[in-house]
Amino acid sequence: MLRAIVLGAAAGGGFPQWNSAGPGCRRALAGDPAAPMRSQASLAVSADGLRWVLLNAAPDLRQQIIATPALHPRPPAGAIRHSPISAVVLTGAEVDTIAGLLTLRERHAFALYGADRALAVLDANPIFQAVNPAIVPRRALPLDRPLALADAEGAPLGLEVEAFAVPGKVPLFLEAPTGEDPGRADDGDTIGLRVAAGGRSLYWIPGCAALPPDLAARLEGADCVFFDGTLWRDDEMIRAGAGPKTGARMGHMSIDGPQGTIAAFAGLGVRRRILVHINNTNPVLLADSPERAAAEAAGWEVAWDGMEVSP
Repeated sequence: MLRAIVLGAAAGGGFPQWNSAGPGCRRALAGDPAAPMRSQASLAVSADGLRWVLLNAAPDLRQQIIATPALHPRPPAGAIRHSPISAVVLTGAEVDTIAGLLTLRERHAFALYGADRALAVLDANPIFQAVNPAIVPRRALPLDRPLALADAEGAPLGLEVEAFAVPGKVPLFLEAPTGEDPGRADDGDTIGLRVAAGGRSLYWIPGCAALPPDLAARLEGADCVFFDGTLWRDDEMIRAGAGPKTGARMGHMSIDGPQGTIAAFAGLGVRRRILVHINNTNPVLLADSPERAAAEAAGWEVAWDGMEVSP
């Protein structure tokens, strides 16, 4: 049976963000039960409940592992080290997606999957040699073709994944230092994933700039979709004084509005629709906000750390 655990539901910086004094972050820091803390976006999936695959390796990964009993060591007799983490699959090469790999540098064998562009970023940066490729094999993830996942030794994990390009952009640290808009990229800098086991499936799309017809058709009738919930409205960060960029400029589709996520999914017949990668400025994080009520009325769930899903 396909099983998923949300390790982190927030966008980069988490909720609360360490240097944010925004109203939502202040409520989270004060322990407001309507504003629970969330770490940065990642999902753990398994076909057997024993061996787990991480979808992205967030900067908060150590904290997420400690908070998730399913990911705790269960060593065989006589062994001192063990982890049920058998593989990691990347949806891109943003810092929020790859930084957690450095947490996994203690000589634990797992397989690392990524599209060519993401693996090229790792290969070009020598710090990621700390995750020794001799122990952690790097495997190219083909686009638009199902692939059976295997652990570092090649043993099948019972999970099938299909990667596909979604509208996005190059990682922030690869943008021009002058700050001009790099434009939208549709050729694999940002990918989505379909994960399947036991006749059930889910989609993991934590970053997406638009829902073109081909992507909408792919998602139609899906059991479960985790989808980019970064901002409620496109100019949200500008209005909040949190930054100069719109959601579109950052490669993220907004939730609200005629071109937003709620409207785009309205006729697709997706059984479970779950918002993930939610920015600290987004009022949908607050359980008592009108925006949360509007999202739930439209059939959307808002992910939280530790949320378990069996599609």
